[in-house]
Amino acid sequence: MAGHSQWANIKHRKALVDSKRSKLWSKLSKAIIVAAKLGGGDPSSNIRLRAAIIDAKAVSLPRDNIDRAIKKGIGEIDGGDVEEVLYEGYGPGGVAILCDIMTDNRNRTAPEVRKLFENHGGNLGSTNCVAYLFERKGLISVSKSAVDLEKLMELALENGAEDVTESESGFDVTCPTDVYTELVDALEAAQIAIESKQVTRIPNLTVEVDSETSVSVMKLLEKLEDHDDVQSVATNVNFTAEQLQSFQT
Repeated sequence: MAGHSQWANIKHRKALVDSKRSKLWSKLSKAIIVAAKLGGGDPSSNIRLRAAIIDAKAVSLPRDNIDRAIKKGIGEIDGGDVEEVLYEGYGPGGVAILCDIMTDNRNRTAPEVRKLFENHGGNLGSTNCVAYLFERKGLISVSKSAVDLEKLMELALENGAEDVTESESGFDVTCPTDVYTELVDALEAAQIAIESKQVTRIPNLTVEVDSETSVSVMKLLEKLEDHDDVQSVATNVNFTAEQLQSFQT
């Protein structure tokens, strides 16, 4: 899990540093549209919508954009024809990769994603070929400078977290998706600065790969995450700190 969360945190920061704000906002708007479409436009009764709004506000998506996306989702205005799809496949070395997709045109998205897999030494698989290896959970990362482990663990477990783990970069809190928004609220109410937060897919078991394969896998993950219709990407690779550092430099 540590390797997966470190990769997620790196990608979160990189998206902001690279100023890919427009693309990021578009993806977050799609998440709000789908959440409102599936569960209604009231975030107080639609946990998924509330989580999507939290993620959107974290990267300063304007309130007007959020409101417009909700209206699209509930059908008040046009543009809500977005569907959620899960693509599964294998990366270099046979590692498992999941892509959460939100698209208004499957016939366009599927071949584009398939080509990305093939161009980077992988292949798109069939339904449930790797999905069973992952669980959907909330993942919240906190810097070690923001709080000590004992205090964080006490507060997190009191508010529904399943686990708190320590890595070189900080602490990772995992939780069921149905308590994600409440846990985020509790941490923020305690004035604990959150480095990143997301609902993502976490592998039940991880695998390790050699340095050469790790670079190939990370290149594929980066290309997939850069695709306009890909909301998030998960892998069961446990990257070492050295592999992550090498890829960043």
